[in-house]
Amino acid sequence: MRAVLAEVSKLATLPFVWLAFAAGLLVPTVIAVITSLTSESGPDTGFSELAVGVLGAIILGVAAIGSEYTTEGEESAGGRQITTTLTVIPSRTKVLLAKTAAVILATVLLAVLAIGMVFATVQLLLGDQAPVLDAHAFTRLGGAVAYWVLMALLGFGLTVVTRNGIIPMAILVANSSAVTVTYLLAQSIAAANYLPDLAGMRMFTTLRTGVEIAPLTGGLIMTAWVTALLIVAGAVFSRRDA
Repeated sequence: MRAVLAEVSKLATLPFVWLAFAAGLLVPTVIAVITSLTSESGPDTGFSELAVGVLGAIILGVAAIGSEYTTEGEESAGGRQITTTLTVIPSRTKVLLAKTAAVILATVLLAVLAIGMVFATVQLLLGDQAPVLDAHAFTRLGGAVAYWVLMALLGFGLTVVTRNGIIPMAILVANSSAVTVTYLLAQSIAAANYLPDLAGMRMFTTLRTGVEIAPLTGGLIMTAWVTALLIVAGAVFSRRDA
């Protein structure tokens, strides 16, 4: 527990984490304002904005481990933060688990705040035309939180494997735009529907790609992808040099 609290505290000091929170809160809210003022309410009003706003979670997940591989100041002789971290906590498994837990906690907080801002905006601008927040809507919102967490962990796992945050962030952020690469791919290749992001979107959006995947099934598929990646990341992190 002490290691988790230490990692949460470390996250709070990272500039990129604050950027992640800013992006995760502002991007979906601004899009919600634009869509509310320019289009009619639909089944995905508010939810589709969260699908784009997930880039904040991605940045958070990448920054949580990517910062460990940045070069420290001159007083550390150009060393990296990961060396200091492993000196304080020699167990690599413990380090990775603590970081994973910290990412999950931070991402849940970010997702909940983003949901509150997006749906408050939608309710304010659309009034009676806004989506009804009934039991089904709250189930979908739970799916959105799970999606943000899994996307953060996807970025986290890829960064552990590559030891570089630039590539995972560039790929995942680019693929979280309004029209994703995987969505376009799914139009011609049915198997692309089972890629983690498209499968996971079924948890909270009415995504139409020609292949029907139930929300629970989509969540399980995405969870399987992320779990497999984290297992690989753990094995790589444990065996190679820091």
